[in-house]
Amino acid sequence: MKNIRVAHSPDADDIFMYSAINLGWVGSDILQFSSKADDIETLNQAALRGEFDATAISFALYPFIVKDYALLRTAVSFGNGYGPKLIKKKHTTLKPNFKVALSGQYTTNALLFKIAYPKARIVYKNFLDIENAVLSGEVDAGVLIHESILSFSDELCVEREIWDIWCELRGDDSLPLPLGGMALRRSLPLSDAIECESVLTKAVQIAHDNKKILSSMLLERKLVRVDDTSLQKYLGLYANAESISMSDLQLRAVDRLFEIGYENGVYSNLIKSQPNLIPTEYLNSRNS
Repeated sequence: MKNIRVAHSPDADDIFMYSAINLGWVGSDILQFSSKADDIETLNQAALRGEFDATAISFALYPFIVKDYALLRTAVSFGNGYGPKLIKKKHTTLKPNFKVALSGQYTTNALLFKIAYPKARIVYKNFLDIENAVLSGEVDAGVLIHESILSFSDELCVEREIWDIWCELRGDDSLPLPLGGMALRRSLPLSDAIECESVLTKAVQIAHDNKKILSSMLLERKLVRVDDTSLQKYLGLYANAESISMSDLQLRAVDRLFEIGYENGVYSNLIKSQPNLIPTEYLNSRNS
């Protein structure tokens, strides 16, 4: 069978959504899957180099890899009233040129942050190191992502929600915040691409349908960095029913993110999500 190299982040939602494949709960007659976990910006950079067949990405990266990767509908994470947080030490005031730690150049939070704070001095760090960088005074502020948004030092406070920046820029007040998605290499045969998306979608569906037992297994095997209470809260935010397959509303949100980037000179071309999805209707027409 053809091996598909899949990359995902080590945060709880990605591990949860992919675990059904690792555990053998879902599989394929024509494809086998191997996986690697790494922080999201490392995966963004790897996608620019075309290293993996299927990979988790920040949605903000996608216009840079559109020629080499199609966009998958599944294993997506959106914010809806929540998202990454800009934090600082309590009782401090940020100057216009404050020094800030972001989790990566191509992350969605970085795209929105740069538009909102054009004078900020940015350094990039692994998302696990950002809180300590603020506490130590190495930077004036930092944007927390993943599980870090659930719990951080009492010495810190939220300066601004990235969600609020999104709301100011998006226009349409119904659109959720596109954070993480999945991309698939275009060089794969179309039948393999369709099968790959189908298997990944089933994995996310099965994980969602068996949330309680799968969560217990991840905690027992120490595959996640949080306790049960935080895990359930985090999965409710980022690995839920809306992660299984993107809706029309979510696709509109992704398109609006691309428009915002284009309008602010981040992207040289304006692209749309729909033409870059895997054309699953191909199998229906072939088998009819």
